[in-house]
Amino acid sequence: MKHRIVVLGAGYAGATAAGRIARRLRREDVRITLVNAEPDFVERVRMHQLATGQELKPRPLADVFKGTGVEVRIARVTSVDTEAKTVTLVADGADGRLEYDTLVYALGSDWTDQGVPGVTEHAHQIASRPGALRLRERLTELTAGAPVAVVGGGLTGLELATELAESRPDLDIALVARDGLGDWLSPKGRAHVRKVAADLGITVHEHTTVTAVEADAVRTAAGELPAAVTIWTAGFAVHPIAAATSLQVTDTGRIVVDATMRSVSHPDVYAVGDAAYALGHNDKPLRMSCASGIPAAWHAADTIAARLTGTKVPQTVIGYTHQCISLGRNQGLIQMVTPDDTTKDRAWTGRGAARYKELICKGAYWSVTKPVMYPVRRRKVVGQQVGGRAFDATAA
Repeated sequence: MKHRIVVLGAGYAGATAAGRIARRLRREDVRITLVNAEPDFVERVRMHQLATGQELKPRPLADVFKGTGVEVRIARVTSVDTEAKTVTLVADGADGRLEYDTLVYALGSDWTDQGVPGVTEHAHQIASRPGALRLRERLTELTAGAPVAVVGGGLTGLELATELAESRPDLDIALVARDGLGDWLSPKGRAHVRKVAADLGITVHEHTTVTAVEADAVRTAAGELPAAVTIWTAGFAVHPIAAATSLQVTDTGRIVVDATMRSVSHPDVYAVGDAAYALGHNDKPLRMSCASGIPAAWHAADTIAARLTGTKVPQTVIGYTHQCISLGRNQGLIQMVTPDDTTKDRAWTGRGAARYKELICKGAYWSVTKPVMYPVRRRKVVGQQVGGRAFDATAA
């Protein structure tokens, strides 16, 4: 019987892992199933573009994985039983179940209201494609001068606020940040973000804590801000499925993994992307981002292949070089960082930075469709396969 590898989630991390595993192992030895709730690959780093009216090219998963040997299954994951090694799914209203020998958990993250009253009821989000499309529809209903509040001064908030201000200069855009605007950036990077925001007419409310969201306003500790539309970008939370299992997770529900992206409590489970709690350089946790998820997926796939084929397990530490921020279609910021994500003084700004960010976005999708950057060398799975199990998962 073939060794059964199930990958949950076809975002950047999950899709990359599935494709790379398929290019490492022989089809006659393994069965790779990729489970995703949507039939298309979603370029999450472009959701601010989708929300502001730009058209994105469809990326059907069936086309992405055609000819790879990866079986794509469109279904929603409802639970994982890590003791029975099964995954429960719902597709077209009917329950189903998958058995696995190796599980790659890549269900990612979603938005969170951070416990602020009214957010779920009244705010929009762009953490998902449906959310971005709902916001897009709502924005088309707004007339000139309508106030729009973007809550959250992180990367997502910055990209959305500037994209929206550039595409809809008739709207009154406000950006509400709990801390100082771009306070994690270098002086040059911070100055550029402030200049772009000012040039686009964005009103910035710094050091402002949101206490509630209403249908037509955002309440803060300093007073009320009018908002025909409120967009919430203040953080992400992982899917609660992992926390409901016997996997070791953090207090926020992220799966604790070792240096090979393997669960520290269940050696037949790997986690990549936002759902994983992994340490990088100087033992600092990897941030929830595409920049972490793709290299983590590469590493997990290579590790799985090495353990199944009895070859040397690769040793690597995931690190960073920069943070790429789009500030509309015409401006960008490339903030240089150390491998452990500490900000350097160097930053690249302007139109060239915007073009570079676009190349990064295209490269992120390329990593899904071309998951290896050197010739394919599929290896034979070693060991006697009984019931789909081909190796001792606790070894190596």
